[in-house]
Amino acid sequence: MNKVNDKNKKSFNRQQNNLPPDTQNDETIASAIKNAVVPKEDILLHSTSDRRILPNVPDKDSKRTNVDRRGISNNEYQENYAVSKEKVETGRRYLVDYAVKIQIIDQNGVKTTITGKAVDLSGSGISCKIPVKYKNYIENSTGIKLSFKIEAGTMPEGYEMKIKNIRAKWVRSYVDENKDFCCAFHFDQLLAQYAYKNRQVYMLSIASAFMFFICAFIVLMRSSSILYFSFNKVLYLYSILAATFLLTRYLFGAFYKSTPINPNFTPGVTIIIPCFNEEKWIKKTILSCINQDYPIDKLEVIVVDDCSNDNSVEQIKAIINILHNEKGYDLQDRIRYHVQPANMGKREALAVGAKLAKNDLLVFVDSDSFLDPFAVRNIVQPFQDKKMGGVSGRTDVANTFTNTLTKMQSVRYYIAFRILKAAEGLFDAVTCLSGPLSCYRKDLVLKYSNAWLTQKFLGQKATFGDDRSMTNFILRSHRTDYQDTAVCSTIVPNTYKIFLRQQMRWKRSWLRESLIAATFMWKKEPFMALSFYMGLLVPMLAPVIVVYNLIYIPLTHRVFPLTFMVGILMMALLMSVAQLFLRRSTTWIYGVWFCLYYEAVLLWQMPVAWVTFWKSTWGTRMTNADIKEIIKEKKKEGMVDDKKGTSI
Repeated sequence: MNKVNDKNKKSFNRQQNNLPPDTQNDETIASAIKNAVVPKEDILLHSTSDRRILPNVPDKDSKRTNVDRRGISNNEYQENYAVSKEKVETGRRYLVDYAVKIQIIDQNGVKTTITGKAVDLSGSGISCKIPVKYKNYIENSTGIKLSFKIEAGTMPEGYEMKIKNIRAKWVRSYVDENKDFCCAFHFDQLLAQYAYKNRQVYMLSIASAFMFFICAFIVLMRSSSILYFSFNKVLYLYSILAATFLLTRYLFGAFYKSTPINPNFTPGVTIIIPCFNEEKWIKKTILSCINQDYPIDKLEVIVVDDCSNDNSVEQIKAIINILHNEKGYDLQDRIRYHVQPANMGKREALAVGAKLAKNDLLVFVDSDSFLDPFAVRNIVQPFQDKKMGGVSGRTDVANTFTNTLTKMQSVRYYIAFRILKAAEGLFDAVTCLSGPLSCYRKDLVLKYSNAWLTQKFLGQKATFGDDRSMTNFILRSHRTDYQDTAVCSTIVPNTYKIFLRQQMRWKRSWLRESLIAATFMWKKEPFMALSFYMGLLVPMLAPVIVVYNLIYIPLTHRVFPLTFMVGILMMALLMSVAQLFLRRSTTWIYGVWFCLYYEAVLLWQMPVAWVTFWKSTWGTRMTNADIKEIIKEKKKEGMVDDKKGTSI
């Protein structure tokens, strides 16, 4: 704990030293910054370490490909590259710590049951600590049955379940670093197959039935809106538009398909990582970006630090020095970093990276996001279409099981990408190529970079919403797509305070960029254009509609708004059941909580965004704009001397 406190203290001191000279000793401002740099601990998946620092990068000197390494025939590789990805995901081992009941069957059919302790687990096998006296029993057994519970957060979403009497075979015995005797077992069937057979069939049936019921119920409710349309045209028109928008998004999302992998299509790619105050995650991000199943002569990584005032630069230098010492990957030529002379913003960092890039495609990755080893290979595939200007990958939540808030966001992220963004991808008009993982044509980024960097809205400089802004520039003349098989995971806020700040920033950028997009989206495919304008109108009017239904009607007509509340519940259930249907995760119920929280809290950020769109504060990081905002607020409260800038 002392080490953690010392680290936070050093980070705080660096931030305070970077403040304007007349505010460095301000205790009020210093306290605000100090509180902003002490996050809560997140619950993340922990994979076992590999003997190679870059296990997914193809070897250069030995000419040994990942196809050879995983025992896949060349014909199988050419026909279906997904086989390689599946083998990697199935074989990925996660560190676990829970009891395992082991039933041993000897050659005479005698059963002996013992209890072991699981130490690592994959989709195909498990390793357990076992009393050494049972060594011969296990190694000479004719059958093994294992029972255990996969705890939430120890394996990817969808695996949390009870395993009962899954058949397995003994593979090997070994003594670990703590001198404990361990046995490794291989399952007779993959855990994914076990889950489908024992759990997911009925979950799929239940989810399907619920989805049918909810959709039918919503349609019936909206049919009544048509009948009562003449009584209140505005209210019932909104009701019809909202339901149509939502249901069509789910319908279009259901028809979406990712662009299949062409193994021979591997254009040159430069990954650009803009970094500001990300000392905790930047190493993991860099490793995930260079550890890609992609030709090494066609992939480079550039990290651009935006003058961080924590330990980010030291962390960047440390991991790049380690990588430069690796043999056989040409890493000295393929990964480098640049430190900005002053804090200039994320757009400037990305633009600098684009100018330094050698390749024709640019992949933008946030500094707290981690790429799947096959993310780059997948995200470039839509660029086989010459009119494609940009592609968004899918973003999952890395810290899902930290608390209720992160579980809620996990459902929201999955539906936002797999349903809403996929629906836009069906028409090649994705309206936001998301910051955690997106790919652009370099020539287009350079073409629009000056307008992007100097963008103003109603006279105010645009400092955030860089992803939506660049998407708008590209979408005017080119196509944008969504590739669901290009996956990254990102760290989401685990406190409501930070979450609300993030959501406010997103709403401001959404409002600004949506109004800009409205000037040209009518030129796109008719269904997409209609869906876009409905999607713009519905959120903007939502606060007024909620006030009308939940406050005005009950007060003036003494009528309880049961129908309206049931409608909200049905919309919430639709999101949750879609998550259950597509992902079979136990987090599905948190979709209901997100929708209710949205109506109660997040919805009211929209009117605030209307009148504060000009604000440039980030909210979740101590940028210069955030520090200036703190000083400004303290001046208003009379806590800072206007002339000296110090506390009174």
